[in-house]
Amino acid sequence: MRPDRPLIVAVASLATGVGLLVAYCQGHTGMNFAYPFSGSNLHLDLTTYGPAALGGFLLTALGLLLLVWAVLAAIVHQFTLLAGREDRMGSSLKRDRGWGREAAFEDERHPGSTLGLTERRHEG
Repeated sequence: MRPDRPLIVAVASLATGVGLLVAYCQGHTGMNFAYPFSGSNLHLDLTTYGPAALGGFLLTALGLLLLVWAVLAAIVHQFTLLAGREDRMGSSLKRDRGWGREAAFEDERHPGSTLGLTERRHEG
């Protein structure tokens, strides 16, 4: 499975959920900086009422689940690409005509033709 569609839906769902929670909230924020960094603090007070509270929470939770799903799908997709690369390596080794030299792809014959690529270049 490709991870692009679940990732797009996850980002859209997270953005909508957090947007609902923040747009309909009634609260305040505070931030204090202090020289000993242990004295610095950040205070967020978000209170959301009505349908936006439930909808925002559900959309945010759905977005997080889809984000986890997209990450797992991306990991599985990378492993399938890695496994597919080994199959392609085996098929390219079969094309190699000699173990000590590179495969000469330009000398291969075209289907239905008796001339190779190098002969076609010099043909005129």
